[in-house]
Amino acid sequence: MKEYKRYPQLNKILTSLVKEKTLTPLERLCNRLGYMGTGFLAMSPYLLVYGDVGVYTYLVGALLSIPQVWLARQWNLVALYTNLLIGYGFYLYNI
Repeated sequence: MKEYKRYPQLNKILTSLVKEKTLTPLERLCNRLGYMGTGFLAMSPYLLVYGDVGVYTYLVGALLSIPQVWLARQWNLVALYTNLLIGYGFYLYNI
């Protein structure tokens, strides 16, 4: 990491606030799954007009996104994706 020499006191304070951390293999896997799930969720509204394809992509996107937000402890997003799974699961079951 590059050292900034212009403000040494501020640099010392700011570097004490930052933790250097490398990701574990589980975190890397969950991040990649989350990116793929976000891609599925982003394209799902456009696929809803083609029958059940959009519903399936919503379900796959939610399933792939849950591990990332669970590991990051973003419980509001875990609840959101679980609600998405339940809602579109019932929708698919009732068709």
